[in-house]
Amino acid sequence: MKKTASLFIIFTITTAIYSQGRGKEVPVLKEISGLEVIKSVYPQATGVEKVNEVWFKIVDSGKKVLGYTLSSKPYSEGIIGYHKTTPAIVIMDKDKVIKKVAILSHWETTAYVAKLDRLKFFDNWNGLTVEGALKKKAAADSYTGATITADAVTKNVEIVLKKATENKIN
Repeated sequence: MKKTASLFIIFTITTAIYSQGRGKEVPVLKEISGLEVIKSVYPQATGVEKVNEVWFKIVDSGKKVLGYTLSSKPYSEGIIGYHKTTPAIVIMDKDKVIKKVAILSHWETTAYVAKLDRLKFFDNWNGLTVEGALKKKAAADSYTGATITADAVTKNVEIVLKKATENKIN
């Protein structure tokens, strides 16, 4: 009886460890350049210029405005993913329609983030305005196996979108 109970406990612990991605990959800090993410949408972008505490203009070498971006990094301290904070970047066109959402820095395993990407989680907000995105809730619970990460990213997007509505630009 003790042997069966011991085997059950070992099996349960092993399953929990491997199901969280720890069996193959140790989470380490991954820093993703905001400009790198911006260039995936606007290859001609050369920088960003601060408009106010939340909004940034995406500009090319001639300072022509290509779009806008928001970062939840200043507001993400208490929003924890599976491993620490998961600040997000929101990239929009000139009409402030969302083109892309991505994680900036994180301690998640590559497999978790890849799973969310593969399941098109980050596309939940594409094509929406700031106001429309705030009304829509991404169903984080539908991303089984990466729910904690998805929930944290969703909270990061929501907080920066709320800040954006409080600090509107023309």
